[in-house]
Amino acid sequence: MARLFGLSRTRAADLISAGHVTIDGAAAAKSERLVPGSMLEVAIPSQADPLEVVPEIVEGIKILHDDDSIVVIDKPVGVAVHPSPGWTGPTVVGHLTAAGFRIATSGASERQGIVQRLDVGTSGVMVICKGERAYSVLKNAFRHRTVDKVYHALVQGHPDPLEGTIDAPIGRHPKADYKYAVMADGRHSVTHYETLEAHRFASLLEVHLETGRTHQIRVHMSALKHPCVGDLTYGADPTLAQRLGLERQWLHATRLGFDHPDSGEYVEYSATYPEDLSAALEVVRGLD
Repeated sequence: MARLFGLSRTRAADLISAGHVTIDGAAAAKSERLVPGSMLEVAIPSQADPLEVVPEIVEGIKILHDDDSIVVIDKPVGVAVHPSPGWTGPTVVGHLTAAGFRIATSGASERQGIVQRLDVGTSGVMVICKGERAYSVLKNAFRHRTVDKVYHALVQGHPDPLEGTIDAPIGRHPKADYKYAVMADGRHSVTHYETLEAHRFASLLEVHLETGRTHQIRVHMSALKHPCVGDLTYGADPTLAQRLGLERQWLHATRLGFDHPDSGEYVEYSATYPEDLSAALEVVRGLD
């Protein structure tokens, strides 16, 4: 099979295991030998490219601002920014493509125009570049940390002190490749926070990111023993999450400010809390 169809032996074995191969009408075994006169039939299903941008209108994505250079959106939970291996759900890039937005062609094909990312489980405001100059200017701004990235996070307990800075390097978790952790050999990561509301079971924080590492707020708050409410991946209490009706971490990108790539004028965009986070916060306030 591998020789006939130019497949790897692993791919050939997978096709046999999946029942796509028959010999004289009967299901084939991996070790079976062909004899002269046998009829070998192989069905090879088409494989989708995991990085292909699939145009698809995504309900819930709100356009906050749109001009010749940038489009600013409010991303709902459950939507990835761009395609990636292992993700089969909706994407921001797919939505903008389907909606007829022209996106900058800089960057990898599936990430064109993307200068920042939000986790699938994090909602809120983000900017995408439509032109090449805007992409270059804003990519530089994010790299040089001149963009104001403000998040609100509901965390368990009460951080001590009530406001402060977490300066702790972040790297991949040594035992789970889907997680990150504070690691001595990790990348420089700085998070500033202040308490907006302190309640019996949780505190509402305003968080300013100086760096932008994957899962940064979630990892840093977990390291302080105050994980984001509902963030079971990073040690949140599942009982509290259930009590608040949360199925994801309480974390929202609430404001984004930067110098506009065309005018140079400082602009700021904000996104209000989605329903699930608002409802959970009201329950927390009512438990005092």
